[in-house]
Amino acid sequence: MINFDNAATSGRKPERVISAVNRALLKYSANPGRGGHDLSVEAASAVYSAREKIAAFFGASGGDRVIFTANCTASINYVLKGFLKPGDHVIISDLEHNAVVRPLKKTGAEFSIAAVDLKDDEKTVESFASLIRDDTKLIFCTAASNVCGKTLPLYEIGKLCRRGDIAFGVDAAQMAGVAPIDMKKCGIDFLCVAPHKGLYAPMGLGILIAERDIGNTLIEGGTGTNSLSVYQPDIMPERYESGTLNVPAIIGASAGIDFLNEAGIGAYKREMNHIRRIYENLEKMPHIELYTPYMNDDAYMPVLAFNVKNADSQQVAAYLNKNGIAVRAGLHCAPLAHRKLQTVNGGTVRIAPSVFTTPADVSYLIKTVKYINILKK
Repeated sequence: MINFDNAATSGRKPERVISAVNRALLKYSANPGRGGHDLSVEAASAVYSAREKIAAFFGASGGDRVIFTANCTASINYVLKGFLKPGDHVIISDLEHNAVVRPLKKTGAEFSIAAVDLKDDEKTVESFASLIRDDTKLIFCTAASNVCGKTLPLYEIGKLCRRGDIAFGVDAAQMAGVAPIDMKKCGIDFLCVAPHKGLYAPMGLGILIAERDIGNTLIEGGTGTNSLSVYQPDIMPERYESGTLNVPAIIGASAGIDFLNEAGIGAYKREMNHIRRIYENLEKMPHIELYTPYMNDDAYMPVLAFNVKNADSQQVAAYLNKNGIAVRAGLHCAPLAHRKLQTVNGGTVRIAPSVFTTPADVSYLIKTVKYINILKK
């Protein structure tokens, strides 16, 4: 099976990540920070090293700002439900995932939706700026759409936040590890990461990097510190890490960063070359419908949405599956984005290569889609 569903999770993990996870299961099968014996101390040291590496990778101020959660959705919930209260004003984009919209709705905060221009980032920034009010507390947006790959101008949005003393949160599920993110440069206060995607880590782990106080906690319990107190400790990151950490996945994420540091920005450029080649070929096919302009570096992540005219996206995905190609079809949990693309009724077929995708994989996909017009009604 050729995996073009890497926007959901990286379908293949590097050998060094697999080895690191296996090593963690053998060597670090002890609760970090919950015991004074050597096994616990070694596990705690390995987790601390992972925090430091993650902080450096994303331009954060230090490892104590790195919080491990269950997944990226949990990280987003921690920020929105911890930082906001009813009546606060928030600005999001019209490309947001339900992981943002649903918890934001539950906070009782008022929110405005900025329009992302698929061609002109200046217009996107203007849209955000026009919605800022005196009581705007937070701008929270995706780094890149999980439907069509469009990136948001994080640096410019961060400048808006700094000028207005507004907190800035980013859902980096589709960008983290694929393209560089520098929290300090972009003025990001809260970065939510899905390590199982761009960091090539196992599933079941989320990362939240918090450069300012989140506020309320969602989960309370044992942290290994201040055990006599009935109150959650104030110190980071323990305040937000009740219970046992997913140490194997944390060590896997650390190894994933090592892998990416060696691969460098060239990995992103190769993935973008793949997606542009696919785009250029699909654009020539009369039975194919595309929804974004040509995908330049920086303006897009390697994620492409398309449909076969007069065919359901799920039907197309099933056809590709029978031909040995894995893609995602439907609404991708992002109805705002589909309303923007006018595909809310049937969704889209989504293509997302990875660092392991080969030119031969791309050729086979193009050939298969070219002759998929048998599905036309």
